[in-house]
Amino acid sequence: MANKCPKCQTSNPETATFCADCGTNLTLSKDIKVTETLETPKEELTTGSTFAGRYQIIEELGKGGMGKVYKAQDTDLKEKVAIKLLKPEIAADKKTIERFRNELKFARKIRHKNVCQMYDLNKEEGAHYITMEYVAGEDLKSMIRMMEQLSSGKTIFIAKQVCEGLAEAHRLGVVHRDLKPQNIMIDKDGNTRIMDFGIARSLKTKGITATGVMIGTPEYMSPEHVEGKEVDQRSDIYSLGVILYEMVTGRVPFEGDTPFTIGVKHKSEEPKDPKELNTQLPEDLNLVILRCLEKDREKRYQSAGEVRAELTRIEKGIPTTEIEIPKRKPITSKEITVTFGLKKLFIPAIVVVALVIAAVIIWQVLPQKEVAAIPSDKPFIAVLPFVDLSPQKDQEYFCDGMADEIRAKLSRLENWKVISRTSVMRYKSTDKDIKQIGQELDVATILEGSVRKERDSIRVIATLINIADSSQIWSETYDQKLKSVFVIQNDIAEKIANALEMRLSPEDKELLQKKPTENLEAYNLYLQGRWFWNKRTDEGLKKAIEYFDQVIEVDSNYAQAYSGLADSYTLLSEYGSLPPKQAFPKAKAAALKALEIDESIAESCTSLAYVKFLIDWNWAAAEELFKRAIELNPSYATAPQWYSFLLLVTGRFDESVAMVRDALKSDPLSLILNSAVGHRLCHARRYDECIEEELKTLEMEPDFIPALTTLGNAYVKKGMFEEAILTFQKVVNLTGGVGWGYQPTIGYAYAVSGQRKNALNVLEEYKRLRAAKQRYVSPYKIAAIYAGLGETDQAIEWLEKAYEERSILLLYLNIETLWDPLRSDPRFKNLLRRMNFPD
Repeated sequence: MANKCPKCQTSNPETATFCADCGTNLTLSKDIKVTETLETPKEELTTGSTFAGRYQIIEELGKGGMGKVYKAQDTDLKEKVAIKLLKPEIAADKKTIERFRNELKFARKIRHKNVCQMYDLNKEEGAHYITMEYVAGEDLKSMIRMMEQLSSGKTIFIAKQVCEGLAEAHRLGVVHRDLKPQNIMIDKDGNTRIMDFGIARSLKTKGITATGVMIGTPEYMSPEHVEGKEVDQRSDIYSLGVILYEMVTGRVPFEGDTPFTIGVKHKSEEPKDPKELNTQLPEDLNLVILRCLEKDREKRYQSAGEVRAELTRIEKGIPTTEIEIPKRKPITSKEITVTFGLKKLFIPAIVVVALVIAAVIIWQVLPQKEVAAIPSDKPFIAVLPFVDLSPQKDQEYFCDGMADEIRAKLSRLENWKVISRTSVMRYKSTDKDIKQIGQELDVATILEGSVRKERDSIRVIATLINIADSSQIWSETYDQKLKSVFVIQNDIAEKIANALEMRLSPEDKELLQKKPTENLEAYNLYLQGRWFWNKRTDEGLKKAIEYFDQVIEVDSNYAQAYSGLADSYTLLSEYGSLPPKQAFPKAKAAALKALEIDESIAESCTSLAYVKFLIDWNWAAAEELFKRAIELNPSYATAPQWYSFLLLVTGRFDESVAMVRDALKSDPLSLILNSAVGHRLCHARRYDECIEEELKTLEMEPDFIPALTTLGNAYVKKGMFEEAILTFQKVVNLTGGVGWGYQPTIGYAYAVSGQRKNALNVLEEYKRLRAAKQRYVSPYKIAAIYAGLGETDQAIEWLEKAYEERSILLLYLNIETLWDPLRSDPRFKNLLRRMNFPD
């Protein structure tokens, strides 16, 4: 007899313990007869499906303690609504639902411009759900995350509207009980709307929970709410105080690991003075926030109207430029034409002119708020990673790509210095405030933003901030179709230049308008490819190649995609994932194609330069291309990084070190660049300086393999063999035995330190790995161990194999000290000559 799952109704074998489809425990089936009519409540709705016979689900908007919220089209009323699907455990108790239904009756009475309208509580397919007005916009929590701290003017502008909505609800006897930034929406016209009065507790009824049980969010709960006592409108005042605190400081007053610890703090701890976290906060507003947060409700404001009155008084002393004004829709349709008589037009015109003149005079007489100047010696800007606000939170690659494109456009402008990608990515999802980030990066301004991508629509919010005083220099919201993504990027770059009073030449404007492709599908695929490429792992690079190949199938003239292919193949060879003879032809073909399509972008020039350097050993041609790439985009850090490597292997040590140090100015937190300084110093035989630099890098990332490898090499050259072997052993453990693709590591250290047996063991392991062909092991590494053991003929023989295989490590032949005993050998000299090294 089949054992039917009580949850999904799937038939399972009688002996089954768990459902094969959904995993539900079936052990109860033998003791409890589950009928065919058992109704399993829905726990989620599917995009595109129709629910309750009339609601077409468009997307999931979010989820909370009560359940999930969806945007839907009401096919009966022909309008969009929001649907909150209650969690089954909340809706399980009939008494709870009945009380909930009674409370909703009160919530529906609230009809106010600053309150989202609640509709009905219904049941469908075993699930209870609430329908409510759909408000298009952004919740306050998202705004705070993006801006860190709101200005006093904007805070007051939003809070006054919240007070108005609360005042109306309290007048009708309804307390919200879960007031928080996530439940406050800023609609497209700039108006504030309070959401979710559906779980409010009527002052005239007992409410939906028994005493001692909490419904709400711990970070925003009043002390009496935490204790499970009866709450009134003053509890909402406390929650409003927490929200005000978060708006002006960027953080809530109390945090903890569990709801209990947060609750205890609300009851017993005094909040840190918000003015300590935001020195720009007016003292009056500071006092309002602290009074709202009084533990004793008798000491708080007694009504939302009182709070609003205080905010209105404070607002009068704030410059109008800080106060947000909502965008109002025109009263008349654009299609209506009104004809004015001359006389009717003339009198109002005189009044308007008089008002304008008066305003100008007043503006000149009144003292103006000074805005901190942008230091002229700091033409730097950092573009932080954009925040993904998309419904499914699956657009990280697109957000990163959007920031990258804006960064690249700004980099191409003359006399601009833009912090490179690797440094700003270290601040992704950081808790640090903008001012601290700006100081660490040593920049004058920072651009931050968010992206909400949904089907064929995109919403981008970008804000430019002056680090000197954390003030907004410029901010704009773009609500457009996805096809306008390039227009948005161009506009942001141009608006930033204008805001910073940077003159744009016609050539600059032409550069800003340039598009990588006209095909949106190709662009989307390219961003995914670069996202994987930036992971710099074997798997990431292989996925990147898949995406770049797809880009080229869609748009065969996408230069950056060919550049990405070339870079992916060269790095796979460096990492030992592909033999050079397999990777290099593909890399070279892709690099040549990239430059053929577009020689005006730094990526194309850099990719071909690296190919000329690594594969062709054509130092002069590679150098010219590297110089061209840096000229095109000084902030593209990959170009100077690879160029400095060319300078190094051709013996121009001081130039190589200087090149990397200069690149660090626009990429100060790059691990590979910081490590490259030590790497170049090591080969310049400045070992103590090298060790100092690599130890600094390892403070940033203790397991960074390039830094460990170079540190070990420096120890070997100083005769510190014990330290070298310990360091190399860590590299072996981190890489699974083969080591990083830079230079010979532990085997050579064993050889020169007299540990011949250990050196021979490593030698045999390298030969075994080569025979297995699971990864590429360069003959250069084997030659180095033989050189350390003093076996010159074997060393030369394996170097010849490295030459035949075009091993990247052969580039060190001209400068590496371990080859010094072989330099007088004619066979070694011949090898250097064939590699085009200068005499």
